[in-house]
Amino acid sequence: MFPKPKSVLLPNTYAFESEPMVKPTGFREYDARWLFQKEINLMGVQALGMGLGALIAELGVSQEIVTGHDFRGYSASIKYALISGLMAAGCKVHDIGLAVTPMAYFAQFDLDVPCCAMVTASHNDNGWTGVKMGANRPLTFGPEEMTRLKEIVLNADFKNKAGGSYQFHENYPARYIADLTNRPKLKRKLKVVAACGNGTAGAFAPQVLEAIGCEVIPLDTELDHTFPKYNPNPEDMEMLHAIRDAVLHHKADVGLGFDGDGDRCGVVDNTGEEIFADKVGVMLARDMSAIHKNAHFIVDVKSTGLFVTDPVLQKQGAKTDYWKTGHSYMKRRTNETGALAGFEKSGHFFFNKPYGRGYDDGLVSALAICDMLDRAPGKSMADLKNALPKTWSSPTMSPHCADETKYGVIDQVVKHFEDLQARGTKIGGQSIRDLVTVNGVRVTVEDGSWGLVRASSNKPELVVVVESPVSEQRMHDMFEMVNSVLRTHPEVGEYNQKI
Repeated sequence: MFPKPKSVLLPNTYAFESEPMVKPTGFREYDARWLFQKEINLMGVQALGMGLGALIAELGVSQEIVTGHDFRGYSASIKYALISGLMAAGCKVHDIGLAVTPMAYFAQFDLDVPCCAMVTASHNDNGWTGVKMGANRPLTFGPEEMTRLKEIVLNADFKNKAGGSYQFHENYPARYIADLTNRPKLKRKLKVVAACGNGTAGAFAPQVLEAIGCEVIPLDTELDHTFPKYNPNPEDMEMLHAIRDAVLHHKADVGLGFDGDGDRCGVVDNTGEEIFADKVGVMLARDMSAIHKNAHFIVDVKSTGLFVTDPVLQKQGAKTDYWKTGHSYMKRRTNETGALAGFEKSGHFFFNKPYGRGYDDGLVSALAICDMLDRAPGKSMADLKNALPKTWSSPTMSPHCADETKYGVIDQVVKHFEDLQARGTKIGGQSIRDLVTVNGVRVTVEDGSWGLVRASSNKPELVVVVESPVSEQRMHDMFEMVNSVLRTHPEVGEYNQKI
């Protein structure tokens, strides 16, 4: 018998070394995240492995799994605790060693293994750990699987059995790199800053870009799990500013920044300006739909309205659907619909054939950006960005709202806008053109201005984003309209930031 995990244990005690600790909040909507030693201990990770093995069997999938770990001081030990649990559950474990997350996804196809469990804290600060899991390539777990995994682990409802085994795949990264680089070289000589924030991608990104013909300026590519300069997150201004400075100093064509586990890629143009991921998505959609007629794209509800209104995409016959925010939801929807690609505003991009296998890989995104520049020989990255219609968009704004009440508030806000649309009521003097309610509510009015309100997947807060293709004033108008609705709900608190 294996003991039921406790939610809290004190370090440096007998109990901490003798019992599993797993804080229930670590089970998120589509992956797992804990503060190591404060919210989970190694015995708790072992319990997670046994629970994952039991869930895989319950799902009717062969108990064979790929595992790898990111470059943190404690990730290897966490992976080996996870492996011991998986083997106790009867799983055959394929260990690919130090890896970026998409390398584990690739290994599912390359080794013909149905499941994966990648030990990574992604772009979180040091101290965090977690596991990204899947049992149906190229997909990762969604809320149903995570809820069931939580039940199994917290109730110690394990079905351990003999038959587990372990295989280490030596020099596995070479197979992943060969797969990415077995392609024609670029015709255009591109000078590229490859920024990795001392995270895992530093071991792989520069040589992949060099192999396709880029001149690479490495920036913080030395592996150092103390992250001495900044956290490897291409959405953080500190990393973006470091990329900007390197691009300007070296007169580079583009700056590419990779997050801690290598499944996202941030972009800085040749003038040193960052390009938000949803706008990069529009640029790539233009490039891809020029080659593939009637291309279909999936984008998350936080993304720019240009995916629908851009005249170039319209002329090329591209069709775009908005879907739920979250890499697991987006990956699933892109896969189900057979869309050419899915673009999430956070920078998770999902490419189906002929570009990729459906999973998010920052290096596949980087190659797509280089190919786009290669197909536009007379244009810079800034030229391609400036060719997009101008829009004014807000950052993500998050008013506080307790986990216990946030979904109820969103239900009422959705109903409010549905009632307004049904009655033909105008907001700010304009009719409602469109409502998207797959994830909260995204309300678009006649002039293309829109506002989004949804519940955060992993924090006690709401998410508000607004955009207008007309003017900065119209962007502010949309925010005031959305905010006035939220102010009728006393459960909604202060914003972390506002426009």
